[in-house]
Amino acid sequence: MRLLHTMLRVGDMDRSISFYTEVLGMTLLRRKDYPEGKFTLAFVGYGDEAHNSVLELTHNWGVDSYELGTAYGHIALEVEDVYKACEDIRARGGKVTREAGPMKHGSSILAFVEDPDGYKIELLSPKRAD
Repeated sequence: MRLLHTMLRVGDMDRSISFYTEVLGMTLLRRKDYPEGKFTLAFVGYGDEAHNSVLELTHNWGVDSYELGTAYGHIALEVEDVYKACEDIRARGGKVTREAGPMKHGSSILAFVEDPDGYKIELLSPKRAD
């Protein structure tokens, strides 16, 4: 078994694709409208779906926002330099909600950013062998 994708419902597909591709550097892998079901799917990621887990963005036509609820946590992305990633994301118009720094009660360097729909994305430094 392997993890294929995580689905997020988004209020504006073009805005979300722009964020994930232009701000976070993912690639739009595929996009398809389903007129009979009145929804659009787009898949974005850092590599092809055959070898990588990706995000499925789902836009239900006529719905421009969702309640995120209290069960959702975050998506985690490993980045080589969390401090630089925050600078780059901010420069590309992204919103950093927790500046880069050590994890509370731990040694990992992390930060949080937020996508246009309010979903949290954690940026984590690579695990280092001690």
